[in-house]
Amino acid sequence: MKIIIAIPAYNEEKTIGRIVKEIRAVMEPTRYDIDVLVLDDGSADETVKTAREAGAVVVSNKRNRGLAETFKREMEECLKRKADIIVHTDADGQYPSFYIPEMIRKVESGCDLVLGSRFGKGNYSGSLMKKWGNIAFAKVFSGLLRSKITDTTTGFRAFTAEVAKLPLINRFTYTQEQLIRAGKKGMKIEEISIRTRKTRPSKLFKNPFDYAMKAWINILRIYRDFEPLKFFGRVGAMLFGAGFLIGLYFVYLHLTSGIGGHLGLLFLMLILLSTGLQIILFGFLADMGRR
Repeated sequence: MKIIIAIPAYNEEKTIGRIVKEIRAVMEPTRYDIDVLVLDDGSADETVKTAREAGAVVVSNKRNRGLAETFKREMEECLKRKADIIVHTDADGQYPSFYIPEMIRKVESGCDLVLGSRFGKGNYSGSLMKKWGNIAFAKVFSGLLRSKITDTTTGFRAFTAEVAKLPLINRFTYTQEQLIRAGKKGMKIEEISIRTRKTRPSKLFKNPFDYAMKAWINILRIYRDFEPLKFFGRVGAMLFGAGFLIGLYFVYLHLTSGIGGHLGLLFLMLILLSTGLQIILFGFLADMGRR
C-alpha cells in the first residue's frame, strides 16, 4: 500500500525541515511504505532546499498560486504517484505527526476521509473568532451531511485515492468542498480528536473580522452551491412574504380608507411577489441541474 504524506509550503524554510524529519521518524517504525511530498508554492526562501535535505520529494509551482490551486496540484501529484492513502498536513508544525499512524489505520479500516479535529474535546486554544466561525461551519456541515462534524476547516486529514479524485472548484473553501463532496457521495467520514501546537499567527487572516466576514460569505456560498433549493427558496420566500404582507396591508386599506395615493406601494408589492416567485423557481431548476 502506497502512502503519501503531503505538505503544502510557502516560505517555510524555518519549519519544513523539522516537520519532514519528524514525520519520517514517526513513520519509520511502522510497516507503511511512505513518501513525504512537499508542494512548494513558489517560495522565495530556502524551503525547497531544506525540504529535500530532510528527505522529502519536492514539486514546485513556478509562481505563487495560493493554497487552493496548490491543493488541487497536490491531489494530481499524489494520484500520479499511485497513492492509495494521502495524508495532508501543514508546514508550520501545528499538527503533531504522531497522530498520522492512527489516521492511516482508520482509513485502512474502511473510512474514506479522516479529519483531525481540533474541537472534538474542546482542546482548541486559538482565537475566539475562529472558534465561533468553526461552530457556525460545523452546524451548517452537520446539517448538509446529516452527521456530526466538529472541525470543517482542519488542514490535517487522511483520505483515499477516491476522495482525491473528487472535483474541486472553489478557492477559499477547498477543504470544506472536499468534505461536502465526499459526504454527498456517501463516503464514510470520521474524526479523531487532536491537540495542536501553538504556532505563529495566521498568514491568511491577520484581522479576525476579515476572517469572520469571509467565513460567513463562504457559508452562503456552500448553501448556494450544494443546497440551491434551500438557498434560493429561502431568499425567494422572504421576498414573496414581504410582498404578501404588503398585499394584506392593501386589503386593510381597501376595507377602511381606500387605496388611493398608494400606487408606489402597489408596484413594490408586485415586484416583491414576482421576484420572490422567480427566485424560488430558479432554486428548483438549480436543484434539478445539480442532481
